[in-house]
Amino acid sequence: MSSNDENPLLDVDADAALERFMRLTAIAGRSGEEAGVAAAITKTLVEAGIDPAMIVQDDAHERTRLRGDCGNLIVSLPGDESLPRTMLSAHMDTVPICVGAKPIQKDDPELGLIIAAEGETGLGGDDRAGCAIILTAILERLRFAAEHPETRLPPAVITFLIQEEVGLAGACHLDAEKIGRVDQAFNFDGGSMNMIRHGAIGGERMQAVVHGFASHAGAAPEKGVSATVIAAKAIAALHGAGLLGEVDIDGKRGTANVGVIEGGEATNVVTPEVLLRIEARSHDAEFRGWIVNQIHDALQRAATEVTDVKGRCGRIEWSSHVDYEAFALDLDHPSVQAARYWVGKLGRDPICEVANGGLDANWLFRHGIAAVTLGCGQAMIHTDEEYLVVADYLDACRLASSILVAKS
Repeated sequence: MSSNDENPLLDVDADAALERFMRLTAIAGRSGEEAGVAAAITKTLVEAGIDPAMIVQDDAHERTRLRGDCGNLIVSLPGDESLPRTMLSAHMDTVPICVGAKPIQKDDPELGLIIAAEGETGLGGDDRAGCAIILTAILERLRFAAEHPETRLPPAVITFLIQEEVGLAGACHLDAEKIGRVDQAFNFDGGSMNMIRHGAIGGERMQAVVHGFASHAGAAPEKGVSATVIAAKAIAALHGAGLLGEVDIDGKRGTANVGVIEGGEATNVVTPEVLLRIEARSHDAEFRGWIVNQIHDALQRAATEVTDVKGRCGRIEWSSHVDYEAFALDLDHPSVQAARYWVGKLGRDPICEVANGGLDANWLFRHGIAAVTLGCGQAMIHTDEEYLVVADYLDACRLASSILVAKS
């Protein structure tokens, strides 16, 4: 990334940028219900002069497990094709606690101006802040073009993604053919804006239905096979072997968690069925697969070990799917170099890390789009204590706006 005057650090209309965030955040739009957010973004862009033909939706919502009311919103910004083509992305959905948010501005003695939600909802800065930042960047690009008509602008493509909060589903099912060439990509999501996530862990989700046999727990317990006992034996064995929580085997590391246990209807019935929902994560796909196999085998063993007086044992109904594969960009990748350059130009210290949670960038990488993820100033996300640090948000607006006019 060159540091010459061809790459100015743009200032932004701070009042307009804040109003944009407040307006988007107040729109209800949990996963699968992003149509209102997409409509508001589209209306703003068309009113600003973007050709409606440059704004399209894909059909990702028809291919996700959670059928939604709109697809990924894709905006093309024409430019000089001899210059690098940039992609900016953010997700439109929020978690349910943020529905009904009423954002308010207030002063914090340590953080300065912040935005929080009035009442008991979450704010929804994850990721309406990212959407507002990118929307601001597009409008600032239009203003820059009007003020500097002689300047060659780089081409760009914008993706406002759906269903990130339910397993990165929008990014997974993105119609990459509608995106086109991408030379550098920047995904705006939660956290500090000087944190550059150039990779992320891979995750796999499992579901196990443990089948036993019901009997009266008082009159004939020996005639039953308890699905609860099967699940408990398997979980205890996994924990004892160091295969739940942080997993560290022969220098290979990952995590595993049994997050949901459901089953039983009455205390006087030997439990005939228990549902388990489980996850495993690792930066090493092979090791993650090994963890998944260990969990499966532990459940199968436990099912055969719990029997009734007739010798009947339990059985396991099993399914698993990869939520997202791990990836890591080299530090000399153009996306990483550009992010470091712009964060530094803002007077901040760029910090590069590989995230231990899944990002839309995981699936973008699988589509051939090498994106880094930058924060927007959100904190305490997914809680009713969530807030947005305005100084960080505005710096992220400046960064995104500058990227959209940079020639290199």
